[in-house]
Amino acid sequence: MRRTLHALAALALATAALTAMGTGNAGAADGSWAGCPSGAVCVYPQNQNPAVSPSDVYWSYGAHNLSNQYGNHWVLNNQTGGAHAHLCRGSGGADCGYDIAAQNGVYADLGPINSITLDRP
Repeated sequence: MRRTLHALAALALATAALTAMGTGNAGAADGSWAGCPSGAVCVYPQNQNPAVSPSDVYWSYGAHNLSNQYGNHWVLNNQTGGAHAHLCRGSGGADCGYDIAAQNGVYADLGPINSITLDRP
Protein backbone atom coordinates (compact mmCIF):
# COMPACT_ATOMS: atom_id res chain seq x y z
CA MET A 1 0.00 0.00 0.00
CA ARG A 2 2.78 2.41 0.94
CA ARG A 3 4.61 1.63 -2.30
CA THR A 4 1.45 2.36 -4.30
CA LEU A 5 0.94 5.67 -2.49
CA HIS A 6 4.55 6.70 -3.16
CA ALA A 7 4.17 5.79 -6.85
CA LEU A 8 0.94 7.81 -7.10
CA ALA A 9 2.55 10.79 -5.37
CA ALA A 10 5.53 10.66 -7.73
CA LEU A 11 3.17 10.38 -10.70
CA ALA A 12 1.16 13.40 -9.55
CA LEU A 13 4.32 15.46 -9.04
CA ALA A 14 5.69 14.48 -12.47
CA THR A 15 2.36 15.29 -14.13
CA ALA A 16 2.25 18.70 -12.44
CA ALA A 17 5.81 19.44 -13.53
CA LEU A 18 5.09 18.41 -17.11
CA THR A 19 1.89 20.45 -17.23
CA ALA A 20 3.83 23.50 -16.03
CA MET A 21 6.53 22.79 -18.64
CA GLY A 22 3.87 22.51 -21.33
CA THR A 23 2.39 25.86 -20.45
CA GLY A 24 5.66 27.50 -21.45
CA ASN A 25 5.54 25.79 -24.84
CA ALA A 26 1.87 26.59 -25.45
CA GLY A 27 2.87 29.53 -27.65
CA ALA A 28 4.65 27.39 -30.28
CA ALA A 29 3.44 28.55 -33.68
CA ASP A 30 2.76 25.01 -34.90
CA GLY A 31 1.14 23.86 -31.62
CA SER A 32 3.87 21.32 -30.92
CA TRP A 33 4.82 20.50 -27.35
CA ALA A 34 8.17 18.89 -26.50
CA GLY A 35 8.41 17.69 -30.09
CA CYS A 36 4.88 16.23 -30.06
CA PRO A 37 2.81 17.65 -32.93
CA SER A 38 -0.53 19.30 -32.25
CA GLY A 39 -3.32 16.71 -32.47
CA ALA A 40 -1.14 13.72 -31.55
CA VAL A 41 -0.32 11.51 -28.57
CA CYS A 42 3.40 10.85 -28.22
CA VAL A 43 5.48 8.25 -26.40
CA TYR A 44 9.10 9.15 -25.65
CA PRO A 45 12.09 6.80 -25.33
CA GLN A 46 12.67 5.10 -21.99
CA ASN A 47 14.10 7.42 -19.33
CA GLN A 48 14.19 10.47 -21.64
CA ASN A 49 13.60 13.15 -19.06
CA PRO A 50 12.67 15.79 -19.92
CA ALA A 51 10.65 14.75 -22.95
CA VAL A 52 12.38 16.07 -26.08
CA SER A 53 11.91 13.82 -29.12
CA PRO A 54 9.12 11.21 -29.34
CA SER A 55 9.81 7.65 -30.44
CA ASP A 56 6.13 6.95 -31.27
CA VAL A 57 3.44 9.35 -32.49
CA TYR A 58 -0.24 8.35 -32.67
CA TRP A 59 -2.78 10.35 -34.64
CA SER A 60 -5.97 8.32 -35.06
CA TYR A 61 -8.72 7.71 -32.53
CA GLY A 62 -9.02 4.19 -31.16
CA ALA A 63 -6.63 1.66 -29.65
CA HIS A 64 -2.94 1.40 -30.48
CA ASN A 65 -1.03 -1.66 -29.25
CA LEU A 66 2.44 -1.11 -27.80
CA SER A 67 5.39 -3.44 -28.18
CA ASN A 68 8.83 -3.51 -26.57
CA GLN A 69 8.03 -0.64 -24.21
CA TYR A 70 9.54 -1.18 -20.76
CA GLY A 71 10.46 1.15 -17.93
CA ASN A 72 9.54 4.80 -17.52
CA HIS A 73 8.39 6.86 -20.49
CA TRP A 74 6.74 10.22 -20.93
CA VAL A 75 3.38 9.97 -22.67
CA LEU A 76 2.06 13.37 -23.80
CA ASN A 77 -1.48 14.00 -24.98
CA ASN A 78 -1.21 16.96 -27.35
CA GLN A 79 -4.62 16.32 -28.89
CA THR A 80 -6.96 19.24 -29.39
CA GLY A 81 -10.62 19.80 -28.62
CA GLY A 82 -10.54 18.06 -25.24
CA ALA A 83 -9.73 14.57 -26.54
CA HIS A 84 -8.40 12.13 -23.93
CA ALA A 85 -5.88 9.30 -24.04
CA HIS A 86 -5.85 6.22 -21.79
CA LEU A 87 -3.12 3.79 -20.79
CA CYS A 88 -4.47 0.23 -20.91
CA ARG A 89 -3.17 -3.03 -19.44
CA GLY A 90 -4.82 -5.14 -22.14
CA SER A 91 -4.23 -5.11 -25.87
CA GLY A 92 -6.75 -3.47 -28.16
CA GLY A 93 -7.70 -0.90 -25.53
CA ALA A 94 -8.87 -3.36 -22.83
CA ASP A 95 -8.59 -2.73 -19.07
CA CYS A 96 -7.84 0.97 -19.38
CA GLY A 97 -6.88 2.84 -16.27
CA TYR A 98 -4.92 6.06 -16.36
CA ASP A 99 -6.75 8.90 -18.12
CA ILE A 100 -4.61 11.61 -19.72
CA ALA A 101 -6.58 14.76 -20.46
CA ALA A 102 -5.72 16.90 -23.50
CA GLN A 103 -2.62 19.05 -23.06
CA ASN A 104 -1.36 16.83 -20.22
CA GLY A 105 1.19 14.09 -19.84
CA VAL A 106 2.35 11.35 -17.53
CA TYR A 107 5.70 9.73 -16.73
CA ALA A 108 4.74 6.08 -16.38
CA ASP A 109 6.16 2.57 -16.33
CA LEU A 110 4.93 1.13 -19.62
CA GLY A 111 5.97 -2.43 -18.74
CA PRO A 112 2.43 -3.43 -17.69
CA ILE A 113 0.83 -1.22 -20.37
CA ASN A 114 -0.09 -3.00 -23.62
CA SER A 115 -2.07 -0.32 -25.45
CA ILE A 116 -3.00 3.34 -25.59
CA THR A 117 -6.35 4.68 -26.68
CA LEU A 118 -7.03 8.06 -28.24
CA ASP A 119 -10.62 9.00 -27.45
CA ARG A 120 -12.92 11.62 -28.96
CA PRO A 121 -14.21 14.25 -26.55
